[in-house]
Amino acid sequence: MKRVHLALFLALVWNIAASSAPGANPGQQTPSLLEYTVTHRIPYLLYLPPGYEDQDAWPLILFLHGAGERGDDLEKVKIHGPPKLISEGQEFEFIVVSPQCAAEKRWDAESLSRLLQEIESQYKVDPDRIYVTGLSMGGFGTWSLALANPEKFAAIAPICGGGDRQRIRRLRNLPTWVFHGAKDSVVPLERSQELVDALQALDAPVKFTVYPEAEHDSWTETYNNPELYKWFLQHERRTGTD
Repeated sequence: MKRVHLALFLALVWNIAASSAPGANPGQQTPSLLEYTVTHRIPYLLYLPPGYEDQDAWPLILFLHGAGERGDDLEKVKIHGPPKLISEGQEFEFIVVSPQCAAEKRWDAESLSRLLQEIESQYKVDPDRIYVTGLSMGGFGTWSLALANPEKFAAIAPICGGGDRQRIRRLRNLPTWVFHGAKDSVVPLERSQELVDALQALDAPVKFTVYPEAEHDSWTETYNNPELYKWFLQHERRTGTD
């Protein structure tokens, strides 16, 4: 089975070739060429469900961690969310992909889209049942990725994040379940509230769960709740999400 090794850093490979003389000559113009390639690498944890080989296609969850799990140590990705639960022995009915963001970087929608394309090309992914969820920085990443590719997902679940309210109409047909702690002082509740209000004004299929006593950690209760995963499985990709 092919494995794709990813890390979040840019590598520039420079190849300089002269089409005639091997070097420039004083007083003359020498034809020359500069070529470069930009390589993106994203490390990630991949989980295949028990019985993976027994069916043709599986739903997929893309999980985006928060700022505290950035770096080059994949073990940090297991601190929260589905990767944590899997490491503790919980089984899922999904393929679960949990990438790691490089230190001091933010989730990039283009890179995440390329990662999903690669996973779809290598594994038995049901293209109509792809879901994305994330916490804090990953909550922002969830909104951003969905806004960039609203037609890609069957449902999303951003946790204590925020996004671009001006573009929210793009998600008017995308089932969305938003979570936030009422006492969050890191990412204020209003960051989720404004997006939920905008979606509700569009009669979008949005749910909003506010934990009255929760501070920034509104994700532990969310990911421990089996209802989230049942809700994901109730949804398949729709058309007209642009």
